[in-house]
Amino acid sequence: MRKRRGLALLAAALLTVPLAAAPARADESFPFRDPNLPLQARIDDLVGRLTIDEKLSLLHQYQPAIPRLGIAVFKSGTEALHGVAWSNDYDAGGAKIDATATVFPQAVGLASTWDPALIGRVGSAVGDEARGLHAQDPTVWGLNLWAPVVNLLRDPRWGRNEEGYSEDPLLSGAIATAYGRGLQGDDPDRLKTAPTLKHYAAYNNETLRDRTSSNVPQRVLNEYDRKTFEIPLRNDAATGVMASYNLINGRPATVDPDLAGLVRGWSDQRLFNVTDAWAPTNLTGSQGYFATQAEANAAVVKAGLDSFTVNDANGAPTVEALRQALDQGLLTEAQVDTAVGNALSIRFRLGEFDPDGGPYAGIPASVVDSPAHRRLAREAAAEAMVLLKNSGGALPLKAGGSVAVAGPLGDTIYTDWYGGQLPYQVTALDGLSARGPASYSAGADRIALKDVATGRYVTAADPDAVAATATATTAESAAQFDSVDWGDGVSTLRNAANGKYLGYNWGPFVTHETAPTGWFVQQQFKVEDQGDGTVVLHYAGYETQESWFGSNTYVTVGADGKLGLGASTAAGAARFAKEILADGVTAAAAAARKADTAVVVVGTNPFVAGREAHDRTGLSLGARQEALIEAVRAANPHTVVVLQSSYPEAINWAQQHVPGIVWTTHAGAETGNALADVLYGDVNPSGKLTQTWYRSTADLPADLNQYDIIKTKQTYQYSSAKPLYPFGHGLSYTDFRYGSLRVADGRVSLTVTNTGRRAGDEVVQLYTHQRTSRDAVATEQLKGFQKVHLAAGQSKVVTFSLTPRDLARWDVTRQRWVTETSVYDVLVGSSSADIRQRASLPVRGETIPARDLSKTTRAETFDDYSGARLLDESKASGTVVAGDWIAFEDAALRGGRTLTVRASGAGSVQVRVGSPTGRLLGTATVGDTGGIYSYADVTAPLSAASGRQDVYLVLSSGLRLASFSIR
Repeated sequence: MRKRRGLALLAAALLTVPLAAAPARADESFPFRDPNLPLQARIDDLVGRLTIDEKLSLLHQYQPAIPRLGIAVFKSGTEALHGVAWSNDYDAGGAKIDATATVFPQAVGLASTWDPALIGRVGSAVGDEARGLHAQDPTVWGLNLWAPVVNLLRDPRWGRNEEGYSEDPLLSGAIATAYGRGLQGDDPDRLKTAPTLKHYAAYNNETLRDRTSSNVPQRVLNEYDRKTFEIPLRNDAATGVMASYNLINGRPATVDPDLAGLVRGWSDQRLFNVTDAWAPTNLTGSQGYFATQAEANAAVVKAGLDSFTVNDANGAPTVEALRQALDQGLLTEAQVDTAVGNALSIRFRLGEFDPDGGPYAGIPASVVDSPAHRRLAREAAAEAMVLLKNSGGALPLKAGGSVAVAGPLGDTIYTDWYGGQLPYQVTALDGLSARGPASYSAGADRIALKDVATGRYVTAADPDAVAATATATTAESAAQFDSVDWGDGVSTLRNAANGKYLGYNWGPFVTHETAPTGWFVQQQFKVEDQGDGTVVLHYAGYETQESWFGSNTYVTVGADGKLGLGASTAAGAARFAKEILADGVTAAAAAARKADTAVVVVGTNPFVAGREAHDRTGLSLGARQEALIEAVRAANPHTVVVLQSSYPEAINWAQQHVPGIVWTTHAGAETGNALADVLYGDVNPSGKLTQTWYRSTADLPADLNQYDIIKTKQTYQYSSAKPLYPFGHGLSYTDFRYGSLRVADGRVSLTVTNTGRRAGDEVVQLYTHQRTSRDAVATEQLKGFQKVHLAAGQSKVVTFSLTPRDLARWDVTRQRWVTETSVYDVLVGSSSADIRQRASLPVRGETIPARDLSKTTRAETFDDYSGARLLDESKASGTVVAGDWIAFEDAALRGGRTLTVRASGAGSVQVRVGSPTGRLLGTATVGDTGGIYSYADVTAPLSAASGRQDVYLVLSSGLRLASFSIR
């Protein structure tokens, strides 16, 4: 979710109910204030006391005060993905307010602990800090938290990879459950905070995210994308979901009927579902799905969303559109009452209307960044680290030796868009320096850029008053920049004189920021070699990718020397001579040569070359960072690479040549202490990767926007590529032996022994594989995991539950879950590729019968397809198919002579057997139905066919097929 700033000011005159921070005194004898009454009775009493205007006002993100009832302002949506991050101030029109609070590792790092108990403690700490900040300012720090993100990490190029947990639905669901329960607290009736799962559903691409449709066949939708939301909701670990920006099978997720139906059915609690920021206006804007906002808002409520996140703090446009929807009969007051009741339900559960504020009301502000939370942050950061490689006893390091730290992340800590401000920071250099003598080389090249046309250097001069200009006569310190390549060809330029980054700032170019930041991140450049000894600066701020920005993205130099954007191609750009004043790679290698150990800290900047609204194009480190690793390794054989990144990186050379490699995500203020704990062996690493690390983009679909993981063979479940590091991979400083498997009575058990000389934690992973099936099945599928602590020489029996229900998958032919009769391989190991023990489990389940196409068959239940697009049957519900062909395999044909199709548009449906070009049985031609949502039933004669055959429907363009039958 993001906030647009400055687009709308508070229009108090238009609001039917005024905003007010402090409500007037009201009658406290109202039944809704009696905590002894059932929740539903309290909700009904309060809703019954509201006027229609008051009800409508409560459907905006900023629920205004209702003084006559003593009801205060309530704001949904404090961001708390890995610590309380930020919220918005309605008094300032919704301006973003950053929290200074404990920052835990990024979500993908938290999940790499594979430790629900630890994640529950982290969630509890974040919930406490949310309450502590709420105690300071309840109008800014609301208790409805927009976290966790449970979208699956099926493709590591996704810009929001850092926000998710895993590519596996079971693991993601388990981590989300632990974090959500921690946020909620352990009171059976009252909530510490109210977590919201983001973003429902099938959302993994940022480019044109509000206009692209995720094409998700039924099996993938049910087994994969929905499952990760279902798990925490069934475990009562969330109070609602946020709808995603994208379309799902042709329908905007903001009006997905799942929100009112399927999603609510997963929980026995009343859910409060919200839109993403500005998504309601996308329905009439970028998506063009409805003609008026009244129609759009009515559809949002009827689809099952209870809160409109739009127009910043100004609820007037939402209220007005909803009022129009009521007046036009598009919405009923009963439907409004349902949504309002949902919105109020979490306020009751948070204790807001209880006389004492509920059991969590007394949590003080002092919990924020408390010593206990600092210790927990250090523990979580250490447990999240993954030992990727350790050859020749490279790790742990021996105390007392000298260390040369190198790399752009060696002496800084970055936060991200969904992280709070750091109260303090311990860098890698800080942590390692505390253990012994340490030096530091950033590894960045210090450069000067001389305008070829004038011979003048680009200089920052006074960063607070003067634009960057090409006016310096010499390469003085203000004309020197440290260049770091962050991958995808994108670099940052940090001024040597003032330590601030060159950025656009909507013109002119300035050096204002101490780190790349902001929604559009305007401190990004591509320094493009022109092959003649000169370079041009290609500005790469994120706003350049917006349709409204314009074509001029290349830097030019004006007559006054000021830098500007005056060219659309390199041909018209200013040419600069790039002078290397200090070779950072060479300097780092020289320092490494003098030390006992070299620690190279490389990786990503969470704001640069990929983030929310911007996907990555590749998987590689920046070229100069790769060169840094190679040079330092050549200078010092005892080199350890610490990869700090929000994403998997294709570090193929390092894996082959560097003896020790540790991965950590951006892990918060305690990063340096935690890293030292791991590198020196105070903490035995136990983290495991939660997604596959591929060797290159060649192992991924060419198009990121491919959601059918079965057909395109994505994730560890279906990929045939040999990964750089497999799902579940992570090494230890000790070794573990796995005893024989025992599979009986719905349980899988084995003995795990620590055969090494030091204590350690092992994540024991249970996978299954179905040997025979009607359909394509996963090579492996995670069915359970346990993290066990073992002292040196200690053994423990690890037991998993595994029942036939756990082996169920989605049967498209009958639209339900099924466990097939088959032999199932039971696989237990240390990763998906390191299976230590195997057993077989015969299961007597069902045999999926041959398809009976004489019954009306939904087109979306196909088995295979080519070029098929799944689209909306109507704006309210249903899915149809358009495209090349769809296949219905193993159909029992009984000589049917008539084809009946239900379709819209105009075109034809051919019925063929055996293949898309096989024997033609007949063709149904559909005349123009008058619109894509106007359907007609058309029949056509068929040649007789019998026996069990694969039936193919070949669709002409312009036709949308809803269902068919062959009788």
